[in-house]
Amino acid sequence: MSAAASRVSTEGGLYPPSAFYFKVVFEGSSDGVDSSFQDVSGISSEMSTEDVSEGGENRFVHKLPTAIKQSNLELKRGIASSASPLVVWCREIMEGDFINAIVPRTINVYLLNENAEPIRGWTFANAFPIKWEVEAFNATKNEVAIEKIVFSYTYSKRIV
Repeated sequence: MSAAASRVSTEGGLYPPSAFYFKVVFEGSSDGVDSSFQDVSGISSEMSTEDVSEGGENRFVHKLPTAIKQSNLELKRGIASSASPLVVWCREIMEGDFINAIVPRTINVYLLNENAEPIRGWTFANAFPIKWEVEAFNATKNEVAIEKIVFSYTYSKRIV
């Protein structure tokens, strides 16, 4: 079997999928606006467990599930225009002195195939920014200025 033949999946794309072709969609924003990011990380879930010893049984300890923990969602991109809807939302939350209520949004992340069709997707419910950072400036390097936005959310699930 050739290398190309071994990369064809049942979903009509290449397998394993490439991790560099993805899009991010924010609830309430038009398609394409604020969807270009350099890096998406933090898509993970972990089950917490509680150890329970059974009386009279010394060979093992029961591990009982207690909750699902989810890490924060981190997005990196080149510093955007101050008119960007995402920048406006982050400024309202991070620089608003808690005068107005935080309005959470749903964030969807899609991994795309070579035809720009989603092959995997995750939704992050009730997300809001908790950290907004500009990476270091360095006069000896020729790099794009990068901002990182970290989001907290209530839960996530796969949608594709």
